[in-house]
Amino acid sequence: MKMSFDEDDNSLSLSKFESMLKTNKVFFFDSDEFEGIILHYMDTGRINLAKRALKIGLEQHPKSTGIKLVQVEMLIYEDKLELAEKLLTELFAIEPTNEEIYIQQANIFSKRDQHEKAIHSLQTALKYTDDLADIYSMIGMEYLFMDDLEKAKDYFILCLEIDELDYSALYNVVYCFDFLDQNEKAIEYLEKFIDKNPYSEVAWHQLGRQFYTLKKYEKAVWAFDYATLIDDTFLGAYMEKAKAYEKLKRYEEAITAYTITTELDDVTSFALLRMGRCYLKLGNKEKALEFYHKTVHEDPLLDKGWIAITDFYITEKNYRKALYYVNKALGIDDTNTYYWKRYAAINQALHFYEEAELGYRKAFENGDINLDTFILWADTLQYTGEFENAIDILLQASDVFPEEYELEYRLAGLYYLINEIEKGSFHLANGLRLNYHNHTFIQYFFPSVWQLVEVQDKIKNFKN
Repeated sequence: MKMSFDEDDNSLSLSKFESMLKTNKVFFFDSDEFEGIILHYMDTGRINLAKRALKIGLEQHPKSTGIKLVQVEMLIYEDKLELAEKLLTELFAIEPTNEEIYIQQANIFSKRDQHEKAIHSLQTALKYTDDLADIYSMIGMEYLFMDDLEKAKDYFILCLEIDELDYSALYNVVYCFDFLDQNEKAIEYLEKFIDKNPYSEVAWHQLGRQFYTLKKYEKAVWAFDYATLIDDTFLGAYMEKAKAYEKLKRYEEAITAYTITTELDDVTSFALLRMGRCYLKLGNKEKALEFYHKTVHEDPLLDKGWIAITDFYITEKNYRKALYYVNKALGIDDTNTYYWKRYAAINQALHFYEEAELGYRKAFENGDINLDTFILWADTLQYTGEFENAIDILLQASDVFPEEYELEYRLAGLYYLINEIEKGSFHLANGLRLNYHNHTFIQYFFPSVWQLVEVQDKIKNFKN
């Protein structure tokens, strides 16, 4: 239940009430004051004080419908739905046209996941209230609970037609458009909304987000610019604008926008990381590395920061430092397949083949079934002479990728290496069938197998 109280008057009432509790004196409050006091304590999570205020309020105003409706709200909050329902029935007999009775009845239905009944109660409340916007918003939420996004959207729009400053309803409208993949319609709606409310920074921000989703980055920047012109402290708009600048490869402007976010609020590791990436795109490696280190200093548990430094050193071919930092990332998230593949590639570059094999195996165990993972893993095992294990990996891969010529040529080469000629011949035939043009693959990866007369004859016969 939403009550409207003058903030200063409510503050005085709260001070007076708390003074009464401390001195054990009994002060008189009118029923509206009690409603404001109880709701304040409920909103701030101080339920014990809310209960004390309710008890004293009912003692001073035993017939107050308003206080009893607040009692109903508290019972609903505590999931005492049957007691709340009983009290509502009593209140209905006294004031059958009080909209709050139907609102609280709707809250009970909603708690029981009876959303259609909740909507019916709220529709009844509409007949007895002038505050239509709030009811429309509540109906919209019930349709959201029912996953009926179209109807939810319609009611949030009705709410905004009455109360253009209800930003919660505006966010919900956009959420519905997003969920329904109606970005063009969202833009159309937001542009009409902005025509009526040109100084709504939230609407401009949401418009920018829609343009960004549709990859219209120039228009996104334009919309975010308006949001920040209206409110030059709008942190989210600066952040989104920076991301749009990145997409446009306007990295210096992106850095400027990210810098503003760090001045408006506490520095975030996200902004520092993005700034580092922008500097790298600009070719300023020193600045990039500086910001990557600032990122992990700000948030040592941000694995993306550590992996950014890892990638930096990989591009510099400084694999020992890269190995140090990829281990930092794995220490935070040892289920990330991308990190394990990085670990494997770095170890391979350092000629640490057992560690490289471990990396590919861990990537696979954590759900990576990409073709390149299987191939790199098998190649590592082949390099260390573990031909049969490499074959096992490639056979697993062929279950996932049954028509992949690279797997067939590799299996052919490995079977010939372990002298299983019949199997080697079978997979060589498969490889030739799938992609004859790349049959020199055998020559490159298995030069000793390529020299075999049988292999050369099979290739010639296939060509003929």
